[in-house]
Amino acid sequence: MSIRSFAACLATVLVTACASTPPPPVAELAPTGKLRAAINFGNPILALRNADGSPRGVSVDLSNELGKRLGVPVELVTFESAGKSVDAVINAQVDIGFVAIDPVRGAGMYQTAPYVVIEGAYLVRNSSPLTRNEDVDRAGVRIAVGNASAYDLYLTREIRNAKLVKASTSPLVTDLFLAQNLEVAAGVKQQLEADAKRVGGVRLLPGRFMVINQAMGLPKGRDKAAAYVERFIEEMKASGFVAQALARHGIEGAAVAPPGR
Repeated sequence: MSIRSFAACLATVLVTACASTPPPPVAELAPTGKLRAAINFGNPILALRNADGSPRGVSVDLSNELGKRLGVPVELVTFESAGKSVDAVINAQVDIGFVAIDPVRGAGMYQTAPYVVIEGAYLVRNSSPLTRNEDVDRAGVRIAVGNASAYDLYLTREIRNAKLVKASTSPLVTDLFLAQNLEVAAGVKQQLEADAKRVGGVRLLPGRFMVINQAMGLPKGRDKAAAYVERFIEEMKASGFVAQALARHGIEGAAVAPPGR
């Protein structure tokens, strides 16, 4: 093949490749000219505070990378609880959020395949007679849980005999559990492990009571944006970006989700 023929074939391949890869739907993903990302401080797997109070974490890194690809500035809109973060996505007050996959939430927003898998755990006092996750759902047991969190939604569906007591945010669950002398606290395993070291006299029940698939969420009606973000999340997992972000921020107890749909 001559150099001219090779160049012509290469040009054809490049044109075909470009044609098969649609440009980012900036107008849908960033209708205000910037990418507004909801960052939830209620889940330490997703976001933590720097010394100056600014957010860091895998959700921040994903937001910044997406904004870079869209060619728009990123506005990090912070929330103290998952419920408020979810409401912001559903009401299109932000353009993306980072949420636990749940059918209730899925009714009001688009959710990608998961990028991170985390565990939900129970915390009890050292003197508690409870020794297994299966022991928790019984009459007389009160479970502290973050209002509108993934654990709240799940336990509301699954618990039959125990009673849920709502804390305003997930990070306040252990303090509510202690203040009201409740029997169990439920939440992110990593958060509860940190709380156990902080307060003492408590222990986690072995294993987990639920697996939480964390996804990116978007307001409904943004179909092109949803398709683009779905591909983006899969690339971030496959390339090692998510795993590197978790390691960079010192996050343990979370795993990169397997390839999605």
